[in-house]
Amino acid sequence: MGKEMATSLLRSLAKSTINLRFNNARSFSIFGGDIVTSHTAKWMQDTSKKSPMQLINEVPPIKVEGRIVACEGDTNPALGHPIEFICLDKAEPAICKYCGLRFVQDHHH
Repeated sequence: MGKEMATSLLRSLAKSTINLRFNNARSFSIFGGDIVTSHTAKWMQDTSKKSPMQLINEVPPIKVEGRIVACEGDTNPALGHPIEFICLDKAEPAICKYCGLRFVQDHHH
């Protein structure tokens, strides 16, 4: 009888642990989504501040002599992003996918 009781207890404990993990993950993601949505809505209502995209678009394209540029986002590695090598073969400025900086090849003719 003691063995059956212990087995039953372990089974119910295992089920409750699985349900607890699933429910916490679900409620956390829903809860987190609500926070992000309300925070973003408040931030978007403040028209006195420029959005990050507006700020980065104010930076003129960076002229580079070579065909390929390595963008790190900042001169300080702690503030930058993973290095991205960008090809500048096209006429329009190439955009870094991490930080949005624009680069253009400077032709000296």
